[in-house]
Amino acid sequence: MIQRIYTRLVSSVLFPLHERVKRHSTVAVRRAMEQSQWWSRERLEALRAERLRALLQSAQQHVPYYRTRFRELGFDAQDACDTAVLERLPLLSKADVRANLELMKSERAEELSRFNTGGSSGEPLIFFIGRERISHDVAAKWRATRWWGVDIGDREIVVWGSPIELGAQDRMRALRDRLLRTRLLPAFEMSRANLDKFVAAIRNARPAMLFGYPSSLALIARHAEQSGVRMDDLGILVAFVTAEKLYDEQRGAISRVFGCAVANGYGGRDAGFIAHECPSGGMHITAEDVIVETVRPNGTPAAAGEPGEIVVTHLATRDFPFIRYRTGDIGVLDDRPCPCGRGLPLLDEIQGRATDFVVAADGTVMHGLALIYVLRDISGIASFKIIQESLDRTRVQVVPGPEHSEAIRGTIKRGLKARLGNSVQIEVEEVSHIAPEASGKFRYVVSRVGTR
Repeated sequence: MIQRIYTRLVSSVLFPLHERVKRHSTVAVRRAMEQSQWWSRERLEALRAERLRALLQSAQQHVPYYRTRFRELGFDAQDACDTAVLERLPLLSKADVRANLELMKSERAEELSRFNTGGSSGEPLIFFIGRERISHDVAAKWRATRWWGVDIGDREIVVWGSPIELGAQDRMRALRDRLLRTRLLPAFEMSRANLDKFVAAIRNARPAMLFGYPSSLALIARHAEQSGVRMDDLGILVAFVTAEKLYDEQRGAISRVFGCAVANGYGGRDAGFIAHECPSGGMHITAEDVIVETVRPNGTPAAAGEPGEIVVTHLATRDFPFIRYRTGDIGVLDDRPCPCGRGLPLLDEIQGRATDFVVAADGTVMHGLALIYVLRDISGIASFKIIQESLDRTRVQVVPGPEHSEAIRGTIKRGLKARLGNSVQIEVEEVSHIAPEASGKFRYVVSRVGTR
């Protein structure tokens, strides 16, 4: 009872105060979303059409990139009467964003925050987002969290590896995490000794929820199981997983060992909080904020039930618009209703990119993103692929970008040696394109070293 009283204090007082200080509208947005999730699809579609028209008008008036593109197309945002108008607009690629970074900023934007994608696509991207976008993404995640009977303020263990989360843990951030009862475990450091510590930390914390990469949580689960440590008696209600494709084997291991439900999430720093699984198994799109299209290789719309590339228009991005943004992932739109009764449309069969674990020379197992983060911040790289051939040899294929220079080769080698060990041979190879695997899928970190 005391635990739930504290949770209510955090979710109704402390966290709203935190968001108000940051001038975020998160609380109001979440409350509105908890109403609109039960609307009919027709009412949701009307809302999206209204918000899309406002986004397109703002882009036409205040964003140099779109002002020029719309003029070239003979397109007038005043004519946008429904979401089908998007088919008249060009797709937005990562290369387009890179080439027009400053032009994509709204002339009215204030206090933009610089972000990068995780680079798991092999194509790292720098972009900007404003307070509106942050507020809406946090609200969407908060709403989805509450679907599972947990809330901000419940004890949480986060297994993550982004430098944004792991770096610069200043006093205010550390205090916030303590107040929210969130503890971060570094997913980049998955050695056997650290796995023992992670298992112990989870047992000691007795969290209500877990959050992290499915591969990392599954690795911890299997380690606990093989070590004979019971984890299903801690009262964990749900494990939220995101950032990677969730495989059935991973879902089974996490659920079996931790004795909890597994809720899949799909999105990204660039595309936003796109979809989240509900307890009835539906992968609900955040329809109030995100319009999801699936397109064939030739750019034409894929039919419901037909796989296509996921293309996203985020309606809360007036400061730096993402309109028909190509995610590079493959998915299937599902037009069936969900048994839960929510009117939010469904996304099915998300075929995201696979990222392997890698092993340092000293035997430390780390998530492949530990190496991806080294390359993603280097300008002059259009795309890349990392292949760990053995403990003492790793190859990097690099497609040079416009700002490429010979110095990049040394930067890559130093960065990867810092992760894998100074004795490891790093080979950097310039290529014209990155070839897919024999299966046709793209994997941007491939390790041929066993992790178990």
